[in-house]
Amino acid sequence: MVALLFILTIIGLIYGIGGNIANKYSKARSEEFERARAAGNVRNQRGPTVYDFKLTKGISILSTMAFVLFIVFWTFIIKIDGQSVGVITTPSGVKTEAYHTGWHFLLPWWEVHNMDKTVWVYTCAKSKKEGEKKLDDDAIWAPTSEGIKMGFDISASWRIDSKQASWIFQNVTPEDGDENSRYIWLEENVIRTKLKSSLALTVSEYTPIETYSMRRQEIQDKVYKKMKEDLKGWKIILDQIDIREVYYDSQYEKEIKNKKVQEQKALTLIEVTKQVSELLKQETIKKDIVIQTAQGEAEALKIKGQSINANPKIIELEWINKWDGALPTYMMGERTNMMMMLKPE
Repeated sequence: MVALLFILTIIGLIYGIGGNIANKYSKARSEEFERARAAGNVRNQRGPTVYDFKLTKGISILSTMAFVLFIVFWTFIIKIDGQSVGVITTPSGVKTEAYHTGWHFLLPWWEVHNMDKTVWVYTCAKSKKEGEKKLDDDAIWAPTSEGIKMGFDISASWRIDSKQASWIFQNVTPEDGDENSRYIWLEENVIRTKLKSSLALTVSEYTPIETYSMRRQEIQDKVYKKMKEDLKGWKIILDQIDIREVYYDSQYEKEIKNKKVQEQKALTLIEVTKQVSELLKQETIKKDIVIQTAQGEAEALKIKGQSINANPKIIELEWINKWDGALPTYMMGERTNMMMMLKPE
């Protein structure tokens, strides 16, 4: 819209300048015609008058005024885009109230400084491809309740408080005139420092196992809450904290792996012991069965012997009960040791 207005103004200005030139030429022709008619050299003819180009003259005046207004517009009016907040400096200092998105009036001796109010993300990570510092290991290491250090890949999403942009402009000086260096300074000296401090204080309340798995979300929420309060003094708004990864110390990780191996061996031995114990139980049960069976048989024989002693006729009864009807091939003589074979018929 502004570009179209500028083009129309230029066209009108050119047309008006051309109209002024035409008016001057018309006026000169008109005066010459009047002189010739007064001398009697021209009869009953009407020459051009200065009023023939009134419309052109009017357009010229309006175009000139529009051009002047356009210049004034660009001189005294500024536009702040949606991603910025404008801080105004005057000969007497920095204005407390900043200019927000939209059109604003600006005096010629004022100067506007656009400050980014969008979200920035600062990351500390073990991999140099992910962190802000291109180091081999930029993760934040913090000790747990057991004194074991744990490493964290962590990100902080933050932005300036646009209502306090003037304060930040006055209290944080950019390096080499680069406005972005003001934000880089805040990240390195405020965001990073608060991340380390908040994380160390929070992690010290948890064990390595809790830090690594079970309580990670709780730790993240506590770090966010603490940092949010700490950053208020710097007029910074913290939007989010993300713990992206957690690492064990290399030596501690070796100890854990070794412990896991030993635990696995112990579990294996326990299992083997259980199996051997079960076999021993089975053997004991079998042994007890044999003993109990033998004891039962011995007891039965004892009872049987006592019964026979008490009543010798029981043997004959047993023999009759077991006789199959066939005559024996031998028989023992009573009160003798002689045995006589019987010849079957």
